[in-house]
Amino acid sequence: MKKVLSIALVSATVLTAISATAKTAQAAVTIDSNHVQVEAGDTYKSIAANSGVTIAELEQANGREVGGFDLIFPGETITLPGATTTNTDTSVAQATTDTTATQQQATTEDTSYQADTQAQTQTAQTDAQATTQSAAQTQTSATGTSQGTFKISFYDPAVLGSNMGYSGVAANLSVFPKGTTLKITLSDGTVLIRTVNDTGTFAYSNPNQLDVAMPNNQIPSYGVTTASVEVL
Repeated sequence: MKKVLSIALVSATVLTAISATAKTAQAAVTIDSNHVQVEAGDTYKSIAANSGVTIAELEQANGREVGGFDLIFPGETITLPGATTTNTDTSVAQATTDTTATQQQATTEDTSYQADTQAQTQTAQTDAQATTQSAAQTQTSATGTSQGTFKISFYDPAVLGSNMGYSGVAANLSVFPKGTTLKITLSDGTVLIRTVNDTGTFAYSNPNQLDVAMPNNQIPSYGVTTASVEVL
């Protein structure tokens, strides 16, 4: 009788084991790409094997102690490691990269704008200074310093055997030293620019007389006249 009971007990045990094995082989129900639902007979080991991950990775994804005792129950949701975290990290990294690139581009554009503005400002200032200087030079050239009215006579250096040319004027050197540039406006409005390079007999004896060099064929018929004189 005992032998019969033993055989029955062994048979029941074998059937139970076969039933449990069948249950263990059954995969947990997939909820989505990142979660599964525990079925009767599932273990962390079977879920990890069916999901292609290690037990340790599955434990970490669910906040379990790695290598500890993993007690689970039918109907419980298990999180699979991998996709969600990776995608999130990738998205964050991409967003960070895009933000950094945008900031760098904005900084570069701002720097370029500032450089262009400074260059334009400097160019405008330089042009303004050049215009001012040119205007000042023109004003000085146009007006000079008035020396009053002088008696003007003319002579041709070539006739006198001189090679000093026609750009000079003879003056009393105590009044106008050599190298002084004069603006001579004749009474008829003719303007002559001459540089003092000599002193003549008339000019030497008369401080208020200038002897202007001029080709003989251009000397005015009146010969002697008056002019307002300015030093340039």
